[in-house]
Amino acid sequence: MATLWNKGKSATEAVETFTVGNDRALDLRLAQYDVKGSLAHIKMLESIGLLSKEELETLTEALNGILGEIQAGTFVLEDDVEDIHSEVELLLTRRLGDVGKKIHSGRSRNDQVALDVKLFFRDEILKIRAGVLTLFKTLQGLSERYKDVLIPGYTHGQMAMPSSFGLWFGAYAEQLADDMFILSGAWKVADCNPLGSAAGYGNSFPLDRKMTTELLGFGELEYNSVSCQLSRGKTEKAVASAIGSIALTLNRLAADCCLYMCPNFGFISFPDELTTGSSIMPHKKNPDVWEIMRGQCIRIMAAENTITMLCSNLQHGYHRDLQLLKDILFPALELTHSCLGMADYMLRNIEVREGILDEPLYDNIFTVEEVNRRTLKGKPFRDAYREVGIEVNEGRFRPDKTLHHTHEGSVGNLCTEEIAEKMSRASAFAQND
Repeated sequence: MATLWNKGKSATEAVETFTVGNDRALDLRLAQYDVKGSLAHIKMLESIGLLSKEELETLTEALNGILGEIQAGTFVLEDDVEDIHSEVELLLTRRLGDVGKKIHSGRSRNDQVALDVKLFFRDEILKIRAGVLTLFKTLQGLSERYKDVLIPGYTHGQMAMPSSFGLWFGAYAEQLADDMFILSGAWKVADCNPLGSAAGYGNSFPLDRKMTTELLGFGELEYNSVSCQLSRGKTEKAVASAIGSIALTLNRLAADCCLYMCPNFGFISFPDELTTGSSIMPHKKNPDVWEIMRGQCIRIMAAENTITMLCSNLQHGYHRDLQLLKDILFPALELTHSCLGMADYMLRNIEVREGILDEPLYDNIFTVEEVNRRTLKGKPFRDAYREVGIEVNEGRFRPDKTLHHTHEGSVGNLCTEEIAEKMSRASAFAQND
C-alpha cells in the first residue's frame, strides 16, 4: 500500500486492513478540504522561499485540476493508497515529478487531518444551521396559524392546564434557537486553524501560520502546536454536543407527534401517504417516520458520549485511536441533516384538530383558571384552591372555558417576534461565509 511514511518495509495485509478500517471511504468526504488546505499551504511555502514562483504556479494548477475531479465526482482513492493525503501527493508526483514531493514540507498528516476535519465541520455546521432555520421558520408559521386552537397541556403525563397548538409549535421553535447558540459554540471551536503544527510540536521551517489562517478563511489561529493535537476529539465533541442538542429537540417533538397521532388523542394527523399501515390490521396509520426519527436522534445523541469515552485517558499528542472519530461523527452528521429535513417535510403536511377542549373530558383542566378568577376577585388563593378542589371531588365543578392569558410566553402572548429575534442572534455566526 502506498503510504507517506513508507521507509522500505510495508505493514502486513492483516495489519493494514485492521488499522485502516473504514477510514478510506470516510476520507473521500475530506478530499476537497485536503486539496484546499494544500493550496493555502503551498502559497505560504512560496512566501517563505521553500517553493519558487514557477513551482507554486505548477502545483496550484495541478491541485486545482484534482479539485475539479473531486467536484465532478471522478476522483477516486486507489485501492493500494492508504488515505487522502497519500493520494493527493501521489497524483502530484506522478503528474509533476519531484516538485510534487515538495508539498509536504512543513506539515504532517497529523495537522493535515486536523485541518481537513475542521474545514469539513465548518461546512457541515453551516448546512445544519440552514436546516435548523428552515425548520424554525416552519414551526413559527404553524405557531401563528394555530395560536387560537386549544389543546390540553400535561405534567407527569396527566392532563394539567389549557395549552394551544401555537404554544406547542412555538416551544419547539424556541428550543431550536437555544440549540443554535450551542451550534455557534461548536463553530467557534472548529473555526481555528491547526495547519503548521505538524506532528504536534511545530518544526524548524519559518512557517507563516497567520497567512494560511487568512487564506483558508479561519476566524482564528489555533496557536499552541500541542493544543492543535489536543483539539482532536475536543472539536468533534463540541460538534457532537451541538447536534446532540438539536437531536434532543427533534426526539421530543417526535415523541409528542407519536402520542398526538394515537386515536386515543387524535390531536394531529398526516396524509395517508406520510404514514404506514399494518400487515394484519387494515385500520392502522402508523407514525413510522416519527418513530424512526425518535430512534435516530438517540443515535445522534450517543455520538458525544462515544467520542468522550474514546478520547478519555489519551495523553497529549496524536494517537491512532483518533482516526475512529470520523467513523462516529460523520454518520451522526448525516443523520442530523436527514432528521431536520424530514421533520420539516412532515410538519409542512400536518393537520390539527380543532375544538378538542370542548369535550367534557377536559373540563377539569380549567380548574386553575377558576382558582385564579376567584383570587382576582379578592379571595385568598388557598381558600379558592380548596373550594374548587371540593367542587371537583363532588362533581359540581362547571368550567368557564374562556382564557385570559396575557403574560409573555403564555397562550395569549406567544412572543413569536421575540423568539425570532433570539434565533437571529443565535445564528449570526460566520456571517462572512
